Amino acid sequence: MRAAVVREFNQDLSIENVPSPSCPENGVVLEVAACGICRSDFHGWVGGHPKVSNGSILGHEYCGTVVEAGASAKHNVGDRLIAPFILGCGDCPACQTGASNTCEKSVVPGFGSPGAYAEFVAVPFDHNLVHLPDTLSPALAAGLGCRVTTAWHALTDRANVRVGEWVAVHGTGGIGLSALLLAKMLGARVVVVDVVDEKLTHAKGLGADAIVNAQRDNVVQAIQDLTDGGAQVSIEALGIEATTNASVECLATLGRHVHIGMPSGDGMMNINMRAIYSKQLAFYGTRGMPSWKYPSLLGMIERGDVDLSPMLDREVNLSDASAELRAMSGPTPPGTAVITNFSS
Repeated sequence: MRAAVVREFNQDLSIENVPSPSCPENGVVLEVAACGICRSDFHGWVGGHPKVSNGSILGHEYCGTVVEAGASAKHNVGDRLIAPFILGCGDCPACQTGASNTCEKSVVPGFGSPGAYAEFVAVPFDHNLVHLPDTLSPALAAGLGCRVTTAWHALTDRANVRVGEWVAVHGTGGIGLSALLLAKMLGARVVVVDVVDEKLTHAKGLGADAIVNAQRDNVVQAIQDLTDGGAQVSIEALGIEATTNASVECLATLGRHVHIGMPSGDGMMNINMRAIYSKQLAFYGTRGMPSWKYPSLLGMIERGDVDLSPMLDREVNLSDASAELRAMSGPTPPGTAVITNFSS
């Protein structure tokens, strides 16, 4: 099969013919219909993730059709499925209590096992996968596995966003745009922060109540002025020290910071603990979403409760993945890129 393989960090992915994956006994092999290109992939591509090395195949936001099913698989050949990026084992205490996104035995394709920058991907623990609605295009569905699900879990289970609250979103990549659209659906007011005017204008057009350019403005002061004292919830969607501190410092007393952005390297940061202490803030980490929440989220999308189509900006070839990753080293255009052609 054709796959885009990491050979050297910060260098173009190598388009190679590699062996097709073997089918897990407790899972399936999917023919990949679409795979999102995520900033988490970028962290792996530049050498910032311990489970990405020479020979790795990235890609954790994917959907596709079952072409082979293991003896213990829950799905059948021909099923069209969406995959959460964290595949919980289903048997451990975390999975049994509904927190499969915290499973210590979980598998994440693209980080430790071959991912979906390829024509086929092996998916163990296929009980995590759910059927792809006919009304949802593969290109849009691919982004649900990381960006939308992570944002939804952050806003609902972690931050418990309430109607009328101010939510600050730091970063307007896939996570940031998802958080904006979903927070508006929940009845919140949203202020979006970025360094690219084009992306801020895009966010404004998608319903952001206010925008702040971090290159020109004092982010903390601007948000406190806009929100009359600080946001109740702040979403950090980049994983860097500057935005983490801005997210913490822009909050009102008793506010809730939710950290979504994956930190690169050793993950160490200097954080303003005085702000957390003095304002009695809550600091939440979050990663992914339990797979059992998928049907309710898909139902909202199918009913038209939220329109996530603005997230998708462009469909690209497998050979274009390197250029998309390289572009993440600097300001990127609005929207996200999804691989939908794996033959070129």
